[in-house]
Amino acid sequence: MKSLKFPSAPVSFHIVLKNRIDEYFAQTGKASTGNMGLLFKAIVILTLFIVIYIHLVFFTPAYWQAILECIFLGGLIAAIGFNIMHDGAHGSFSKYPVVNKLASLTLCILGGSHFMWNMKHNIIHHAYTNIDGIDDDIDGRPFLRMAATQKKYKMHRFQHWYFWFFYGWLHLFWIFFSDYKKYFSQKIGPISLKKMKFTDHLYFWVYKILSYGFFLLLPLFTVGLLPTIIGFFIASTVAGFILSIVFQLAHTVEHTSFPLPDERTGKMEDEWAIHQLKTTANFATKNPLISWLVGGLNFQIEHHLFPKISHIHYPAISKIIRQACQEYGIVYVEYPRMYQAVFSHIVFLKQMGTK
Repeated sequence: MKSLKFPSAPVSFHIVLKNRIDEYFAQTGKASTGNMGLLFKAIVILTLFIVIYIHLVFFTPAYWQAILECIFLGGLIAAIGFNIMHDGAHGSFSKYPVVNKLASLTLCILGGSHFMWNMKHNIIHHAYTNIDGIDDDIDGRPFLRMAATQKKYKMHRFQHWYFWFFYGWLHLFWIFFSDYKKYFSQKIGPISLKKMKFTDHLYFWVYKILSYGFFLLLPLFTVGLLPTIIGFFIASTVAGFILSIVFQLAHTVEHTSFPLPDERTGKMEDEWAIHQLKTTANFATKNPLISWLVGGLNFQIEHHLFPKISHIHYPAISKIIRQACQEYGIVYVEYPRMYQAVFSHIVFLKQMGTK
């Protein structure tokens, strides 16, 4: 990892894109961060989450209604992650750092660790997308094979059938196991974590305890053990599956690539921006409802090239990026409809299990 580097180009495609995007914001007079519309969406999502949670925990609805509300709660957990936490963690939710911090900390209330997420996602995944052995997001071993360079087991022949099950476990695995694995090993894959301060250690444990109290301990006293376990499992499974499928559609489909550095020099073939375009895909960008629900992460190309720009601007800047790709002969991977991306992901998993 220390020797891995991207080559510099005589004419950097990233600089070309950056200049055009900067010109767009200069001409429109818009801030690259979120606006009142994003704030309103965040308030709506958080309000719905609080209302559903209170009704489930303190008003004991009928079992069939409780199941439906737990499913909805799981969707809201994913929506908070996509629309609030994600932009906040990238510093793009607001022009005010304190607001971004508060938005990013919603992850901690939902059971995750902001410190671990920043290292895993913002630093590693965004810098080394789809590079096997470094990008932890494509490491589903031993149950899932996400790259041709990963070891293949017999069970992988069926992974395009059973992946749904493991995607549903993402949230549970994340908050009860993987955060702790990173914490105690002080590594994410082969990469060492940056040194944790005393406050980082403190916040890690305090927020874990708070989230467990919020989702498990308090409901245990109000509705009992079995309803708490069942309700939490339903909500977490729904959240985990939605989070998994959206992120996987962006990188593990038929038309994305999984480049590796030159073994001798440690240098990647393409400059960083072109690497992002080769390893990333968009889907359903003409569907405003999907864009609204997933926080613009169906515009994954735009997000990876400009993570500090709020997702509310992705539809506009996507036109600029697409035009530049056409001019420079660079492939811009996009699936017009979400079902096409899902199908491509299934085909990709089948290929990884048989080839």
